Amino acid sequence: MFSKITSDIKISVVPEYDIKNSYPSDNRFVFKYHITIENLSLDTVKILKRKWLIYDVGFGYTEVLGDGVIGLTPDIAPGESFTYFSNVMLRSGVGNMSGKYLLKNNVTDENFEVEIPKFNLMAEVLSN
Repeated sequence: MFSKITSDIKISVVPEYDIKNSYPSDNRFVFKYHITIENLSLDTVKILKRKWLIYDVGFGYTEVLGDGVIGLTPDIAPGESFTYFSNVMLRSGVGNMSGKYLLKNNVTDENFEVEIPKFNLMAEVLSN
């Protein structure tokens, strides 16, 4: 697990190689990543946007921007968490991801960014 706390928001990531949906002979390596966003602050926050930086060894960086997460912009109350999973496809089978969420403090109406910790992606089939 990879975790990071920024501005009283804890982001935890558990990456997993998705062997069932990967086709190494076609340079298609799929990874699932499970994210938990924990609100350690005293105010309710809302997830507004996400920004991912995906690195695929030999193919470089890709930036992905979007509203919310998995089509949602959830509110997270103090002491609560929001969990979701998504996936990414790499052509090399080796890389990493990192990023940021843009959140809004629902009490002060201020926007702020929190970091998603960098996590490594490596297809198990390549480690043997």
